Amino acid sequence: MAIAPLDRHACHSLKQRYMIEIMSLPLIALLDHLEGHDIEFVAGAPVFHLGDPVRFIHVVRSGVVHLVRHQDNGTALILQRAGPNSILAEASLYSASYHCAAQAEVAAVTWAIPRGGLLTRIEEDTELAIAWARHLAHEVQQARLQSEILCLKTVAARLDAWVSWHGSLPARGHWSTLAREVGVSPEALYREIAWRRKRDTI
Repeated sequence: MAIAPLDRHACHSLKQRYMIEIMSLPLIALLDHLEGHDIEFVAGAPVFHLGDPVRFIHVVRSGVVHLVRHQDNGTALILQRAGPNSILAEASLYSASYHCAAQAEVAAVTWAIPRGGLLTRIEEDTELAIAWARHLAHEVQQARLQSEILCLKTVAARLDAWVSWHGSLPARGHWSTLAREVGVSPEALYREIAWRRKRDTI
């Protein structure tokens, strides 16, 4: 079956994703002590745009922020769903400008840490540097799984992989978000879900 490689890696399970969030908390606690300020975003508001200079690293305090890349065919691919205690687009710390866009999916608050200040503290603070490196390592695991899903050829295979990772489908109101996350059109995803429900396989 196309998704067998995903099943062999226990690190891709829902339980492991929760463990990653828990392991990130010490880093969040360290970041909370750095100079920064809260920024509030209403639902749908941009946090930053493609090509904007990277001035801050955002830690999501509340709400959900999506990291999005718009494709040539007009669809949007969700690269990250950043909820509370998530660091938004952490790799941008090492870039002068953003390579994608971010938007508040719902009303959100972020702790904005000046990029230059964070870089300096990571160079000077061993504890922070180690915590940051561990966090990046876990994010690489997540990115590899996302890449595996997007390499699958069919909507069915991508949906199987996503459900294997997350445990179950989201509520109906979030299906369009799921479609963007796995890189298919909402219509194609709805047809696949309807087909499975008709056959009582989901």
